[in-house]
Amino acid sequence: MGDISATLLPCFDLFLCGKQNRLGVCTGEFKFKLVIAVRRDLEMGKGKIAVQVGHATISASEEAKKVHPDWWRQWLDEGQCKVAVKVDSEGDLYRLELEAGELGLPSAIIRDRGLTQISPGTATCVGIGPAPAELVDKITGNLPLL
Repeated sequence: MGDISATLLPCFDLFLCGKQNRLGVCTGEFKFKLVIAVRRDLEMGKGKIAVQVGHATISASEEAKKVHPDWWRQWLDEGQCKVAVKVDSEGDLYRLELEAGELGLPSAIIRDRGLTQISPGTATCVGIGPAPAELVDKITGNLPLL
């Protein structure tokens, strides 16, 4: 069959980064993104964080699909860029949600059911977007990566 790695590599790069230049190299440039801000003060385990980020991704994406279907579609088509960042407190989550609303960005705060590590109703993270990257960056661009 021969070496298929040269054929698969550009597809794999596209899967990872969403965009390629004319030579098939990942450019990493996205016009749309979804940022998930996670509370670090809760000291959630890695698995718990992963699940909470998943909830925020789906919830914020569904909100965007309703209120900005054009943004949602473009985000989906270009590779669904997602960035996880950290915040220090519950108040930080609500501040981000408020600022997102002021800019007309879709958002979703996730509250845990309390079945494992944390109390029921605890706000764990907020998803902002998918939306134009420059708008999302106005409120999340200074936050450290998770």
